[in-house]
Amino acid sequence: MTWVNAVTTRESTGLELDDIQSGALHERPSPYVGSYLLLRIDDRAAGRELVRRLHPIVDSGRPSPDPIHDAWITVAFTYQGLKALGVPQDSLDSFAPEFQQGMAARAAELGDVGESSPDHWEKPLGTPEVHVALAALSPDAARLRTVLEKARQAHQELPGVELIWQQDCYQLPTGRTSFGFKDGIGQPAVEGSGIPTSNPKEKPLKAGEIILGYPDETGELPPMPTPAVLGRNGTYVVFRKLHTRVAAYRQYLRAKAATREEQALLGAKMVGRWQSGAPLALSPEQDDPELGGDPHRNNDFHYADDLRGLKCPAGAHARRANPRDALDHEGSVNVRLHRMIRRGTSYGPMLPEGELEDDGVDRGIIFVFAGAHLKRQYEFVKTQWLNDGIFIGAPVEKDPLVGPNDGSGAFTIPRKPIRRRLQELPSFVVTRGGEYCFAPGLRAMRWLAELDT
Repeated sequence: MTWVNAVTTRESTGLELDDIQSGALHERPSPYVGSYLLLRIDDRAAGRELVRRLHPIVDSGRPSPDPIHDAWITVAFTYQGLKALGVPQDSLDSFAPEFQQGMAARAAELGDVGESSPDHWEKPLGTPEVHVALAALSPDAARLRTVLEKARQAHQELPGVELIWQQDCYQLPTGRTSFGFKDGIGQPAVEGSGIPTSNPKEKPLKAGEIILGYPDETGELPPMPTPAVLGRNGTYVVFRKLHTRVAAYRQYLRAKAATREEQALLGAKMVGRWQSGAPLALSPEQDDPELGGDPHRNNDFHYADDLRGLKCPAGAHARRANPRDALDHEGSVNVRLHRMIRRGTSYGPMLPEGELEDDGVDRGIIFVFAGAHLKRQYEFVKTQWLNDGIFIGAPVEKDPLVGPNDGSGAFTIPRKPIRRRLQELPSFVVTRGGEYCFAPGLRAMRWLAELDT
């Protein structure tokens, strides 16, 4: 296997925003509507023509004052997709092993077992048929139609390219997830992106943590696919469709809490934030909607002053996913090596307020993660922090919201004088499918379109 780090010092400095797909760096709009499309390439020449047509409609990562650029398309390829385009084998071999294997092959390690196993995934997710992934996001339906029409024109009249799956998404009327929580808070800033940090206590990540071809937090250049024109300014993308069991979640809170106020507190303890987005670290006793809605304050906190978890439990979802400075005292874990860009969008209608019975409708979250290191970013966080509790001293405890719980799990809420331990945690999230993809830079897209193998 070839792992190439050879990039000149000149090439390593300065983020080349004009060559980076906008979806890798920029937040989705709010409100938003969007659509995810998966395509299969049956004819190599048609696949290359598709890439050639898509190239001009993929925006770069440089901010634009033009409102139309609030709507964009991001293009990514699976390993099988790059193979279908005729990428030479030595180049294919230079990609991360996890990407080459694909998410379905790594399901057991990721905790996608039982109902979440690939045997039960929504087809064609997790199959070799998925070659190209398109994500179109927009502030409104009119602009979404415009970018989707561009995508349709790109693959129409190409008999060797087939649209095999589509999932529409949209911001729920509440502006929150199907579980009722404000989402999208706590993204890391990326050095050189021009996008300011929302947490003044956290300096921007080195660009190489997210975009290939630049030094990362270790000071080194991450392994990059070859040739350099293919790998540079690209990023790995993790795509997940997660079905949420909202009725089961509400039933559990009601069974464990006597009042609505206690239910809200219990939900906040499990998540690490109140439904408004206000973090427990800053407002541990009651919700503070003004704080939750203030992007200058709702991410301005650390956990080092709460190592016992009396304000925010160490096992809460948000704290597991990003422990911030809570592990600094151990000296063995550099949390910054496991940070990544996270994009969440909702699909399916809300379960009506107060409804405790499942209505049989598919609803949930499409999660997209971007980073330069599949293994030490997404896979580490999923396996070591969300699915396991060793790092917080509770080996048998999984993430209470998104962990692969099976009805036998527990969740500890520290408090004085006696902690509370919730038992019999069921599964609130079921994996419906996923893919590992690679979103190349714009020059790389031209290279793919012009392949002559």
